[in-house]
Amino acid sequence: MFDPRDPHYQQKVRASFGKQTLMATLDASLHSIEPGQVEIHAPYNAAFTQQHGFLHAGIVSSLIDSACGYAAFSLMPADAEVLSIEFKVNLLAPAKGQRFIAIGKVKKPGRTITVTEGELYAINGEQQKLVATLTATMMTIIGRDDIKE
Repeated sequence: MFDPRDPHYQQKVRASFGKQTLMATLDASLHSIEPGQVEIHAPYNAAFTQQHGFLHAGIVSSLIDSACGYAAFSLMPADAEVLSIEFKVNLLAPAKGQRFIAIGKVKKPGRTITVTEGELYAINGEQQKLVATLTATMMTIIGRDDIKE
């Protein structure tokens, strides 16, 4: 659907994801990387739940935000970085599952601003349930020494 501006976009996304200590803490992994779309998987872990045993909204948001950020990053030039500058999350159902799948998709790429949408699914056996959606705005950062890989 989109043409990446960096032919090495997959390696760039993987390298950046590998530096995210939050994703490592969540035992999250990149499942797929396509131009403008990224999928992240994470297992259930009781350490990241709220008082009712559901995945905490902060963790839900972090997983989808990362998927959306990397979806945007996949379309950026080789010398660019990405930062989330705004997002809205809708918590549709309790995030309860054996594992979770976050999917981020670019809706409208831009030179400076990219709009994305994401979804988080809870997986229980063969059942898949949409538990949250997120709309996010990502900013392209180029030439900032204080924001580098």
